[in-house]
Amino acid sequence: MPPTGRRAEYAEQTRRAILDAARTLFTEHGYFATKVEQIAATARVAPATVYAVGGGKNGLLRTLIESAVNSGENARLRAAIEAETDPGRLLALVVGASRTKFGQWSALMRQVAAAAPQESAVRESMEIAHASLRSGLRLTADRLAAMGALRDGVDAAQAADILWLHLCNAAYFIRTDDLGWSLDRSEAWLNSVLPRELLAS
Repeated sequence: MPPTGRRAEYAEQTRRAILDAARTLFTEHGYFATKVEQIAATARVAPATVYAVGGGKNGLLRTLIESAVNSGENARLRAAIEAETDPGRLLALVVGASRTKFGQWSALMRQVAAAAPQESAVRESMEIAHASLRSGLRLTADRLAAMGALRDGVDAAQAADILWLHLCNAAYFIRTDDLGWSLDRSEAWLNSVLPRELLAS
């Protein structure tokens, strides 16, 4: 009988293969066009294993998004936001992080946004991603307010809304898809606009 550690390692490898397959197929073919059987074939497991490990497509999508939300990378980013003492550097930090996250997840989130109006479980997964971003942006806004850095007439709640309007996926989709901006151009524009919108002169 294999040692428990080896069984656990194999189970985690299987889980990772299934999640990677689901992310690839959701991105390439869309949520609705992807079948559990395709995920199983790509991960080289039985369809029953996909259901056992991920609970089907809905569960896999939710797990993918929750794994990003609860990642060590996100925890480190929140710690960096709380530790930053310069308002300009704080905004640049958050803009850079949003640009990186969009680059990593935009292909999947584009499919999530397309499927969400027709599937409540997909909407729930999208709301988890949105809630995480909103939480990070509110943390940023609260930090700016605590530093006394916000311009007159803008409180922390309004600052969080302004950050959301500029840094949510929908805003990035407008800049990259509709306007054809590169992420470099988008980041430069954000680093120019957000300090004017938010910070005291």
